[in-house]
Amino acid sequence: MGDVSPAQIHIDDYASPWLPWAIRALNAVGEPAVRRLVRLDEDDLLAAARKRTGLDDFGDPSFLEPFRLLLDALEREAHLSAFGRISTRQLLLQLLSSRLLIEERIKRHPEILEEKIERPIIIAGPPRTGTTHLFNLIAQDSDLRTLPYWESLEPLLPEKEQPAPGQPDPRIARAEKSIAFLDWMMPHFRAMHEFTADGPHEEIQLLAIHFSTQLFEASYDIPSYAEWYRTSDQTPAYQYLKRVLQVLQWIRRGTRWVLKTPQHLENLKALTVTFPDARFIQTHRDPVPITASLVTMIAYGRRMQTRAAALDPIAIGHHWAKRLEDSLRSSVEHRHLLPPSQVFDVPFREFMQDSVGMVERVFAFAEQQPSPHTAAAIRTAAQRSPRGKHGTIVYRLEDFGLDAKERRRALRFYQERFNVPSEGDE
Repeated sequence: MGDVSPAQIHIDDYASPWLPWAIRALNAVGEPAVRRLVRLDEDDLLAAARKRTGLDDFGDPSFLEPFRLLLDALEREAHLSAFGRISTRQLLLQLLSSRLLIEERIKRHPEILEEKIERPIIIAGPPRTGTTHLFNLIAQDSDLRTLPYWESLEPLLPEKEQPAPGQPDPRIARAEKSIAFLDWMMPHFRAMHEFTADGPHEEIQLLAIHFSTQLFEASYDIPSYAEWYRTSDQTPAYQYLKRVLQVLQWIRRGTRWVLKTPQHLENLKALTVTFPDARFIQTHRDPVPITASLVTMIAYGRRMQTRAAALDPIAIGHHWAKRLEDSLRSSVEHRHLLPPSQVFDVPFREFMQDSVGMVERVFAFAEQQPSPHTAAAIRTAAQRSPRGKHGTIVYRLEDFGLDAKERRRALRFYQERFNVPSEGDE
């Protein structure tokens, strides 16, 4: 499993991953039975979701195209392990169930669609550029509406699970169990990306309810689906995201949404069409260390779903280095879609030097008047989230067959466009 020193963690088992013995045993002996018993076909999944919820209306059928493409890619290309097949079916059922519950709530309360999603603050930066830390600090303003992790996993509860007055929401406990399981399966993941059950989380899980999102490409080796996603207009998925936000805002109020997920960077057109009055925050960092960090996180996470024999860190590295390059190029080519008065750039180095001051600048730009206790809450949150809190991952491009000098040349267009300095020497 590599050096597990609290200070320096070098992961060296991407191609032959360490997993808990129970998962190894399931994957080793259970795959034939699991493949036979755990189905990933359209009719079975739709019927199972209807049975689980007692509902039958999935709403706009446009989600079926990406859903079918995803299922086909999962069966033909993903090399799912036994555990991966079981967990994937659970994920797909949860997403389908959420869609049924959302449509049922709108049907009973059509006034939901009159909800205004006004001037959302959207963080649209590359992964590993401080977006999560910035997101967490901005979310300290209690007047803003964010999506806690438990709500991202299960936006709505079935009627039969509604807690009695004064009782805890069962989704919180389930989210805590999910995080504990993740820590057990991948003990180094929290050193890359820490989150808590009630902390603010990305809306990429909500985009997945339309089955058109980069989440699936990051989780599985599914090149046919990835190519469809990359070349398709994502506006329908973002329009459905807005629909979900309307439901959640109707249930639990908030004056203004804060949104964040790295896939936004290559979907600026869909964002501006869906949220024309948004305020965009774009974070910037040297793209070479971003690449090393991103491919490490993707490769480490793939052990959750993929058969060990099919894991190829070199292929993962090259695919995601190119995907990051494409995303950055899209951000350059489509930057003109963002009105200058609606976009604010956050250099990584400046943010790390003075995170509290940067958040104050973001609030001023977004014309967000923070509540009186917000400044103290931001300072406290910043102090509680030092870098390297759970150890420091050693990110090495060479572990993935990548060359830093080649990546520097390929990505220079982005650095020149946004005046992003290099970090160290290759």
